[in-house]
Amino acid sequence: MDLHKELPAAVDTEALLALADNHHARPARPLGLREAAGHLVKVYALEAPGRTVSAQDAELGLRIAARQLELGPLRGSLGLAVLIVHAGGDGDYVLVHSWIEGDMADLAVFAGPVGEPDALRPGRAGLSPCVWEAAVLAHERDAYSRHVLDGTGSLPDRLMAWGADTVKGDVR
Repeated sequence: MDLHKELPAAVDTEALLALADNHHARPARPLGLREAAGHLVKVYALEAPGRTVSAQDAELGLRIAARQLELGPLRGSLGLAVLIVHAGGDGDYVLVHSWIEGDMADLAVFAGPVGEPDALRPGRAGLSPCVWEAAVLAHERDAYSRHVLDGTGSLPDRLMAWGADTVKGDVR
């Protein structure tokens, strides 16, 4: 197929170009290592233009993460997780990503309307991270592999290195 002459029918040219025209960087802020439901959790704030993740938002995210991570033993959890509290342009999101047995990961996405933290609910089946959330998780996959799986030294030293390796600044 010559893409310069013909695109597959499902390719929505107008929608893709509109997304490209409006694409922008978003700041990601590491909020430190925390404990939730016996897990070591690396916490991030991700913010759309004009939005801010407050300390209260981060605490709510940790409470949601704790409830999700309580299921850890049933889901093969290894006790390490990443929490993204995202003040998005179209809503608020909390992502709980944890490393589980067999080199796998578990992901839960919670979504709700802008500024209504009590309305955050599990996302619909199949909902995946947006491009900005995926950028943070891509970094976290590399940090986990680099420091925990391929690292040297004691496990506490590896976990300290993993905890210190964060995304800082704009993600695209």
